[in-house]
Amino acid sequence: MPRYIAVIDQGTSSTRCILFDHTGRAGAMAQAEHRQFYPRPGWVEHDPLEIWRNAQAVVVEALRKAEVEADEIVALGVTNQRETLVVWDKITGKPVYPAIVWQDTRSAEICERLAIEGGQDRFRARTGLPIATYFSGPKLQWLLDNVEEARIQAERGELLCGTIDSWLVWNLTGGNEGGAHVTDVSNASRTLLMNLETLAWDEELLAAMNIPASILPTIRSSSEIYGVAQGALAGVPVAGILGDQQAALFGQTCFAEGEAKNTYGTGCFMLLNTGLKPVQSRHGLITTVAYQLGGAAPIFALEGSIAVTGALLQWLRDNLELIRTSAEVESLANTVEDNGGIYIVPAFSGLFAPYWRSDARGIVIGLTRYVNKGHFARAALEATAYQTRDIVDAMRQETGLNLDALKVDGGMVVNETLMQFQSDILGTPVIRPIVTETTALGAAYAAGLAVGFWTDIKELRDLWRKDKEWQPRMTAETRERLYAGWSKAVERTFGWLD
Repeated sequence: MPRYIAVIDQGTSSTRCILFDHTGRAGAMAQAEHRQFYPRPGWVEHDPLEIWRNAQAVVVEALRKAEVEADEIVALGVTNQRETLVVWDKITGKPVYPAIVWQDTRSAEICERLAIEGGQDRFRARTGLPIATYFSGPKLQWLLDNVEEARIQAERGELLCGTIDSWLVWNLTGGNEGGAHVTDVSNASRTLLMNLETLAWDEELLAAMNIPASILPTIRSSSEIYGVAQGALAGVPVAGILGDQQAALFGQTCFAEGEAKNTYGTGCFMLLNTGLKPVQSRHGLITTVAYQLGGAAPIFALEGSIAVTGALLQWLRDNLELIRTSAEVESLANTVEDNGGIYIVPAFSGLFAPYWRSDARGIVIGLTRYVNKGHFARAALEATAYQTRDIVDAMRQETGLNLDALKVDGGMVVNETLMQFQSDILGTPVIRPIVTETTALGAAYAAGLAVGFWTDIKELRDLWRKDKEWQPRMTAETRERLYAGWSKAVERTFGWLD
């Protein structure tokens, strides 16, 4: 009888369930989008109950498509949008407020207050993170301070909180009838509340943000059995949790120190495996837990997080109506030979790594009468590649390592014009794997290792296969001239907000 690992891949815009066989190939897949709410400028929310309903629905649909019963599923893995916060009543199971999404900036004043003493890097030595609205801890403080009765309920022990993985696993394993309230180290390391050295919630950090420890999930490894699923997957062990970008690193089998991957989605996220030792960044990167397998020592990574990449193409489609679908951007970009001298810096809600400038806003610069919509399309694609170059340069400065190649995945890697320009502007080969669903695959690997479906990471590495490789064609002189223009454009975005 064929056997599979099921994965719930809960992302910023949709929830998917994918089944993987023993060769690591993706089989049946079901997907459901959820709504995005923007109640005020800078605020982004999701409905946690809608996400949970969608998660249940896509599991049922994937099983139906594959004609598979629950007893053919060996384990379930979960991967999730990181930093998005949910707080819920542990008796009723109902959220007390919408999920506050990772892109949300409402905690800006809290972050400013936290940074008064010691600056933006006040907690970096403990957490590997700058103080920024991106992370979950300040979001949680905002919710407890601003939602009626929330702090009182929390202090009475009536509420639970967590990132989306915690919300899903709690519901999957029984909810208010004994559901497991857990998270893994990769997600916990994104909260600004976990100590990288102890892998535990830090009392001083909790005190600084006035957060009661009782509300927080138990921190576990990324690959172990947390509980047993109910519902459509009744009896299946829930055995893997990884934040989406760490899952992609794991799915790309970047198990050796110095190996890196870049995921091109709504935003762009590049991770570099730094091995057993956390590397404290001096160049605007994030130090994060990459993964931990059971009782083994954790593996760390440096991460460069870019807020807007694929979202810029959505902006061209929805706001400017230059294209009808995001896929059209490549053919439009190929109607011109270059960017016509324009740069688009998509600092729609500030800039993430390596700049961390919340006062920045987006610009289009270098406009002349010569410029047409083809140049806009090309400049939008190039913006993703330039932002990735920013991260790669910071990683080189940080570690002294030069990338032999960059493994890529995510929705935008089907755009071959972008992939070629990425290789050109880096001066480095870019490699796309056959299985581009690396986020879900990483969670499958973590769950499969926990139950013995796969033996070890060597077996996983042997499953990785290359689909296509791009080699740099651009001269060094052209590369540096174009990148110098980008750097000048980025500087022009700083200080737009007072």
